[in-house]
Amino acid sequence: MPLTLEIITGERLLLRREDVDEVIAPGSLGELGVLPNHAPLITSLQPGELRVKSGGSEDDFFVSGGFLEVQSDQVTVLADAAERDSEIDLERAETARQRARERLDQATDADRARAQASLSRSLGRLKVLERRRRRTSGREMARPGA
Repeated sequence: MPLTLEIITGERLLLRREDVDEVIAPGSLGELGVLPNHAPLITSLQPGELRVKSGGSEDDFFVSGGFLEVQSDQVTVLADAAERDSEIDLERAETARQRARERLDQATDADRARAQASLSRSLGRLKVLERRRRRTSGREMARPGA
């Protein structure tokens, strides 16, 4: 029996699929894989890549944090923010990474955590884009808005 997956943010239902073979998520203690018949679970998520495998294909998402819950074969991701790989703007992600690194280099103790969180989010988006680039096997990647 496959998994049913919902990815929900405060703004929208990003995804609902009923034919998911595996969900790989950035859990707070490391990468977490969920297969059918997984034990019930609630965990927090850190910024990073969420991978959804179904029928031999894989879809990649960026989540900026939130929670993942497993109940029976239902997986619910309540994300602070989430984007499909096709929604991520490469130039914007690169610019955000540069800004975050500059802020981190100049940050006082009070600003360091915020700068580190910003850097983590931008690196997560870039990782999702890199996986998409590798998956498309060198075909030119269309950027949103292009």
